[in-house]
Amino acid sequence: MKTIKQHAKGMIAVLMASVILAGCASKPMVQQNQVEIAPDTLVTLPTPAQLGYSLTASQLITATWQKQSHQLPVQLQVDPKRVALAGFSSWGTRILSLDYQDQHIDTYVMPGLGATLPDPKQVLFNIMITLWPMDAWQAPLEQVGWQLKQTHNHRQLIDSKGDIIADIDYKNSDPLKGDITFINHQQHYTIGIKTLQSSQHESGK
Repeated sequence: MKTIKQHAKGMIAVLMASVILAGCASKPMVQQNQVEIAPDTLVTLPTPAQLGYSLTASQLITATWQKQSHQLPVQLQVDPKRVALAGFSSWGTRILSLDYQDQHIDTYVMPGLGATLPDPKQVLFNIMITLWPMDAWQAPLEQVGWQLKQTHNHRQLIDSKGDIIADIDYKNSDPLKGDITFINHQQHYTIGIKTLQSSQHESGK
């Protein structure tokens, strides 16, 4: 267990740099289907159904922060009612997971790592901001004065001040068929998402 904890702490310190919101002395009331994307700024997540199709995917997330890189294998399942994801250590041990349905999110972190692991909802946000269609994000982001812009194989997340928070690059117009690079300019980290295997079908079929 000690070895797993040491590995998880090192990996999560890098991977989850994306979700550490420094300098926030007090936090606003968070609804179950909301995620804090900046200090005192909450965004309501799109629904699972707004992805537009059902999906099962195995992904490898590589996070680079302060010249260190670590990898996290992730399993993702989406249907019209539910999003489920789980992250594993390199030994196959589940270290975090999440279940999102009926506007409610249940999370799990490996026992003993609760003080080390941040909220898995932030992992869900990063995945959803890369995969869910633009129209699913328009209303939630407008509510907080943010916006998501898209050009060919590229997205930009822009805050209420007009600053570019993140750039998302897609190697393929189908995000499940090419690598995705997510660069956060404020917190200076990069996440690479590689889909190793996936299957999808139209919702309701």
